[in-house]
Amino acid sequence: MKTALTIAGSDSSGGAGIQADIKTMTANGVYAMSAITALTAQNTTGVYGILESTPDFLAQQLDCIFTDIYPDAVKTGMVSSTALIEVIADKLKQYQAKNIVVDPVMVATSGSRLISEEAVDALKERLLPLATLLTPNIPEAEVLSGLTITDAQGMERAAQAISQRYGCAVLCKGGHQIHDADDLLWRDGASKWFRGRRIDNPNTHGTGCTLSSAIASNLAKGYGLDAAVERAKAYISGALGAMLDLGAGRGPMNHLFDLRGEFLL
Repeated sequence: MKTALTIAGSDSSGGAGIQADIKTMTANGVYAMSAITALTAQNTTGVYGILESTPDFLAQQLDCIFTDIYPDAVKTGMVSSTALIEVIADKLKQYQAKNIVVDPVMVATSGSRLISEEAVDALKERLLPLATLLTPNIPEAEVLSGLTITDAQGMERAAQAISQRYGCAVLCKGGHQIHDADDLLWRDGASKWFRGRRIDNPNTHGTGCTLSSAIASNLAKGYGLDAAVERAKAYISGALGAMLDLGAGRGPMNHLFDLRGEFLL
């Protein structure tokens, strides 16, 4: 069985973060492992508390994983402090990690900044150059490129600029009323659009975590980047299309919509 590691924060309500990543990786046929950057007290209505891991403890988690069950792919999610970003970058380089998918979580869907300017600088300088693939949403792509994105051409210009700056492939995610279900992959100096099925479902908590984890899972299984993105988009469409409705706010998707077996009964 292939393996994948998620380095991210815990979502106590299970819709995003570590919990979404583990569900996604399991549903996509790989063995999931985790290094937790922070605990959060949150549910579908918001985040009410954050308790960060210490840099030393995060380093210890990563040492334990890489020296025992080496991951075939790595996904990173929200990391809010410079010290933790530096630990992650150091350990990924130390262990020569491969198939690194970085979800550069900086800006919430609401437009709120989630990490400090200092941490953004550390992310740019230390972590992004190690990535195989970056998966920014529109506001994050604007931060990384320094460009304003208002249409498909803007997505292409931003993805190209980011790819050239950090030397990796970039999947600029639609949404935010710009090509809502379509994503743009820029790699090796060329672009490719991945068309998505627009699903009228307000429960989209954790979509970014889920997409990046699904891509990492497929890279771990040996799929090329194009196929990994295509399969991940099909998976997330199925999870959204299952129309799970939990909680009083923006609820989670059904990550296990395609799971079948006697133990489910």
